[in-house]
Amino acid sequence: MRIIIKKLFFLIFVFFSIVIFLSCKTMSPVKEKNIKSINEASIEYLIPIPASIIPTGNKFKLSKTSKIYFDQSSDENESISIYLKNNVNSITGFDLSVLPLEKILEKGNIYLLLQDGINSLGKEGYELNISEHSIEIKANSPEGLFRGVQTLVQMLFPLKGNINESSNDIYFPTVQIKDFPRFSWRGVMLDVARHFFSVNDVKKLIDLISLYKFNHLHLHLTDDQGWRIEIKSWPKLTEIGGSTQVGGGKGGFYTQKEYLEIVEHAKKRYITIVPEIDMPGHTNAALASYPELNCDGKAPELYTGIKVGFSSLCLDKELTYVFIEDVIKELSALTPGEYIHIGGDEAYATDSIKYINFIERVQRIVESNNKKMIGWEEIAQAKLTQNSIIQFWRKSDYVKLGLKQGNKIIFSPASKVYMDMKYNPETVLGLNWAGYIEISDSYNWDPLDQITDLSEESILGIEAPLWTETILNFSDIEFMLFPRLTAVSEIGWSIKHRRNWDYFKVRLSNQGKYWDKIGLNFYRSNQVNW
Repeated sequence: MRIIIKKLFFLIFVFFSIVIFLSCKTMSPVKEKNIKSINEASIEYLIPIPASIIPTGNKFKLSKTSKIYFDQSSDENESISIYLKNNVNSITGFDLSVLPLEKILEKGNIYLLLQDGINSLGKEGYELNISEHSIEIKANSPEGLFRGVQTLVQMLFPLKGNINESSNDIYFPTVQIKDFPRFSWRGVMLDVARHFFSVNDVKKLIDLISLYKFNHLHLHLTDDQGWRIEIKSWPKLTEIGGSTQVGGGKGGFYTQKEYLEIVEHAKKRYITIVPEIDMPGHTNAALASYPELNCDGKAPELYTGIKVGFSSLCLDKELTYVFIEDVIKELSALTPGEYIHIGGDEAYATDSIKYINFIERVQRIVESNNKKMIGWEEIAQAKLTQNSIIQFWRKSDYVKLGLKQGNKIIFSPASKVYMDMKYNPETVLGLNWAGYIEISDSYNWDPLDQITDLSEESILGIEAPLWTETILNFSDIEFMLFPRLTAVSEIGWSIKHRRNWDYFKVRLSNQGKYWDKIGLNFYRSNQVNW
């Protein structure tokens, strides 16, 4: 009898073990052949880190029949929805419909909603709520919706290359995200003067940097080696000055139509184009194009080297200011953004008193065209209006002069965010005059630590410049920017106390998996476990 009872208990144990095993399998949709799940780890892809992330422990199912609905209160919302649709399609293969919102919210869809007066979000902030029933992105403005869409797109990154045609559903972890930027200016600068880059290259860069919530692209359009923007009243600037580059290549320039194409593409990604015409130094390309801009009336040879500080406009000639007025007028008409960058750095060939008078006069020219002047830190030696902005790159004493005048500061410390610096001595591309810059160097700093007695209110934001003495193509651009640029994005966007180097490395490693799948040429630092 005891043997029979033991056998009976054994059979019962085996039966229930099989039932539990089978039920556990059905409770794990990620293991089923035709279903893909984005678990909570997708939150560990997000760069820059949002202000608040609250996981809620459930799942939302996105299917091939799900729809993207947009709030019709702004014409921009439809294009943002189409942008989201295209990214979902690119990553998952799901071709979702985009429709105007005309009825109450239904289960299983994505909603982009404008909702005025969401406290503390400002112009660029957003709320991303993923519940069991729907995905909702809410913001005060279309720009905020776009920033929220970028966060949702990053949550899809784990699925890149992992979805096949038989996949019917995607499961998102439910989460509540509330997010807004720390600084209003989060910029990238591309030097197209030393080496020229095509319209398509610039548009690709815009797409990449918008993904990490940058909102300004500063184009360094002129230097000793090249003049890259068409000025119709001074055509030889591009005919002669745009004809070469560092190393003697063919150079190039943007027609005004092409420049407008860049501006329009940037607008769709909520990025402001900031054009720079460097002066009074860094002007050899202009001087070679028009001899009359030289004090001796003689044109210098075109320059293809990388030295700085040897050129200057002739500041005693009235024609110089006619030239500047014409250039600023044409450029302002092409640029909807409120800023014109006038350079002003490394004017070693210019008399210091004349330099100060020059900056003050150019400031008036810029403001007469309804723009605000930005200049590298050296412009702080002049008397500036409070509308003018100083870009710090090396010497804090200049910044202090600007702070006394009430000027806002853009932080671009060369030893932290100059993207043309080598990562280490073995790096083939780049220079090292500001030192070697690893990912940790670009991440572990803060603008408030750079200048004594600096208030956060005086900081307009941060910007990462990429000078192109050694940069020849877009693959080079990718290598020098990534992954360091993501570190800069987090400093510019995220609340200071949310930043953590160890956690950033985890999220950066996950980004690297996505970059591998899209073929991005990034630097695999040994500081990160890729």
